[in-house]
This record gives sequence, structure tokens and C-alpha cells, in this order.
Amino acid sequence: MKRTLTFLFILFSIAAQAQYWLPKSSGEIVKHKYYTLSYNEEEEQANWVAYKLTSKMIQGLAERKNNFKADPKVSTGSASLADYKGSGYDRGHLCPAASMKIDQQAMSDSFYMSNMSPQVPAFNRGKWKSLEAKVRKLTLKNDSLYVVSGPVFKNMKGEIGHNKVSVPGYYFKVIFFPRQKKTLAYLLPNRKIEKEIDTFIVPLDSIQSFSNVYFKGFDNAL
Repeated sequence: MKRTLTFLFILFSIAAQAQYWLPKSSGEIVKHKYYTLSYNEEEEQANWVAYKLTSKMIQGLAERKNNFKADPKVSTGSASLADYKGSGYDRGHLCPAASMKIDQQAMSDSFYMSNMSPQVPAFNRGKWKSLEAKVRKLTLKNDSLYVVSGPVFKNMKGEIGHNKVSVPGYYFKVIFFPRQKKTLAYLLPNRKIEKEIDTFIVPLDSIQSFSNVYFKGFDNAL
């Protein structure tokens, strides 16, 4: 009995830790196999998308199919592909497709519209893409990381589509290093950026106050 209780305690502790590192905000929590998000119905996109990234996930062989689609798990209905058509904005991944190569389901799930946010093309294909690549390099060095990405609904650039998807003024990316118990946070404007990525490193508190997404206790959880 004692051995069974110990085993159950370990399982409970692991499960609690896995949930504890998720940020806190308003919105509907939606869980997919390899990432979790908080959906903001008013802005028609996620408040944040969180996932654990491992070397195995990056080095997989799943192929990108670009199968963008509505997310059936969002109870109020997610944004649609039509919302972005002719808008002039990219369907910017919050959880990158290139980080979901572990299997074809993971790759396909990364194309749910709940994982998209309207990004200026020069931003999405420029420094945002570079930052995603940097996170993958850091993962290969550290074996695994926790990553949270999201839009900041300030200095908005208007709305797009029938569902009136908000165009955020900024984006954040927060990276947690389990071994070092260290946090690295970025806050970037949704526009073409010429400066180096690390110019946009900010204290984690800045992300919390600017975005209303809270990360209290993350370091302890790791």
C-alpha cells in the first residue's frame, strides 16, 4: 500500500507541475496534443500558446502541409481562413510549425486558426521567424524548454475579416530553461524590424504588466 501511495503521489506531482507552468489569463483553455492555448473570443485569437519543446520535436520528419483550418475545440468558434484572405497580414504561428515535426498530427494541429495571429508580413517572415529559429537552437543545446508566445492587444492596427480578428501591436515570447531555472522574455512590435533580436529582451514583469498574462511561480515550477 505504501509503495502504491508513493507512486500515486509522484504521478500527482508530475501532473500538477505540468499544469503549474501554464500562464494565467482570461479566456477559454484549449488543449491540443503538444500545446495548450487560452482563446480570446473578443479578439478572435489566443491570449497565449504554451508548449514544452524538446529536441525530438524539432528533429522529427513530419512534413509541412499548410492545412490551415478552424479549431473545433474552441467552443465559441475560432477565426477562419477567410478572415485573413486579402487582408495584407500573414497568418502568424504562435506555436511554430517547424517546432512540431515530431509527427504528422503535431504538424497538422499547428495549423489550427486558434494558433494564428495577424502579423505584418515583414515581421512574420523576418525577426519573428528568426526568434523562432533561435528558440530551436536553444532547445538543441538544452534538450528541452518551455515556451509561451502571444499577442499584446495594445497599439492595435485594426481588425480583419468577417469575424473582426484584432491586429495586435506587439508580440511576446517567453522561454523557460528548466535546468538553469532561468527565464528569457522578448517583446517585439508588429512591424518590420531592423534591430537585432536581443535588443527586444525585457524583464518578465514587463510582459505581465503589458499583456495581462501572468507567469507568477514559473521559476519555482521548473
